[in-house]
Amino acid sequence: MHRRTAPRLARILACAAVPMVLVAGCSDSGGGKKSESTPSAAASAKPSATPSLAAAKYPKLPDTCKALPAKTVEDLVPKVKDKAGKALTGSCFWWGLNDEKADDIQYRALNLQYNGLSSEPALGSADKRAQEFAEQQVKKAMAEDSPKDVKSQPASGIGDWASTVTTTTKDQKGVEYHNATVITRTANVVVTLKYSGAGLEGAKAPDVSDVSKDAQGAAKEAVAAVAAANKK
Repeated sequence: MHRRTAPRLARILACAAVPMVLVAGCSDSGGGKKSESTPSAAASAKPSATPSLAAAKYPKLPDTCKALPAKTVEDLVPKVKDKAGKALTGSCFWWGLNDEKADDIQYRALNLQYNGLSSEPALGSADKRAQEFAEQQVKKAMAEDSPKDVKSQPASGIGDWASTVTTTTKDQKGVEYHNATVITRTANVVVTLKYSGAGLEGAKAPDVSDVSKDAQGAAKEAVAAVAAANKK
């Protein structure tokens, strides 16, 4: 065998003995020069890291029926039937009937709901998902109970984002209700507070602006309860 052929053949056999993996330094060049290092297939196929999403700021939600101060409930719902509230699916409900004046019987109702959103790689950050949910709640409030006189406007100074929806609705007996629903987002938590008032037996319903103002005040306290629940 030719002397120059033997080293070349040895290199070919050495490379052939290795399984199907690119090996740095193996070359079939006749001049004996080593090729530049080639990255391994495993390294080149490694996927890029997926950016991590920030965890939800508020992992805990308040006890809905204990979130509002007792005085707030009593002020908004005179002669409230159950001060502790009635726990419903995902919310708490209070109602009362002030019949001290026979010619001015007033009904009031208050409903409070909390929804907490978490970060999901396929859906987005907790705050982003909460914002989307809050906007859905606004649309829902604007269409609930076949309303009329529907208005929606921003509410400043409540959480990170807030909107107030006011409507007028009637029940099956023709009683007219003035409603104010405040939807607010504080980080990853959405607070939905609905306050309604009606005058019975011919009494006048409360002014919409008053109902809206009272609902916004209660919503601020409901938002504060979220931060308080996460300090414990």
